[in-house]
Formats: sequence, C-alpha cells, structure tokens
Amino acid sequence: MSFGKTTPILRIFDEAKALEFYVDFLGFTVDWQHRFEPNSPLYLQVSRGECVLHLSEHHGDGTPGSALRIETDELEAFQQQLLAKAYPFSHPQIQAMPWGSQDMTISDPFGNRLVFTNAICL
Repeated sequence: MSFGKTTPILRIFDEAKALEFYVDFLGFTVDWQHRFEPNSPLYLQVSRGECVLHLSEHHGDGTPGSALRIETDELEAFQQQLLAKAYPFSHPQIQAMPWGSQDMTISDPFGNRLVFTNAICL
C-alpha cells in the first residue's frame, strides 16, 4: 500500500492579495487557474519546488485560519530572501522549537498560517 503527496487547499478571498502574497512575496509560481465561468470563484495551483498548494475562493474549500508545515533545507536563506523584499505585512522570524526544529511562521492575508520548517534531526 502506498500514499501519494498531500496537496492542501487554502481558502482565499481576494485574487490580487493572494497573488501578491504567494507569488510576489513567497516566490511561488502559478501553475494553473480555473473558473467555471467569468466572475465565478477562482481555484488555482501554486508551487515552489516540490511544495504544491491549491488556493480557492470557493465557499466550503478550506477553512480560514488553517495551518500547514512546509519543510525546507534552507530556512535561513529563505528568510533573508523574504526580508529583502520588504513586504509591509510580514517580517518573518525564525524560532528554535523545543522539539528540535527551526520554524518560521508567516500568516497569509486570509489568516492561514504557513510554517516553514527545517527537518528535525534526532
């Protein structure tokens, strides 16, 4: 028995704010977008490396305030990239966690928390 990768769906409410945050600030790429018809809610996929996220304006897709953990092997370099962008709504800091990881938590404009973390070394 095997299981595939997990792709979280995060609720968004504003396309422009979502693109500003996920693409311009975090450096994700828009892979595809879908609307059932013009002016209907947007559903899209963004990715950076092997991290794939779905963002949805559809009612019932995801819950505002969700949290997810994203592993990275270059947390400090990523933090420096983000700080250099001077995004006015986030000043990401790295915290040493009691379980052995280093975490950087960033909230998106919709209240979702993305926790970028390095692997725990036991």
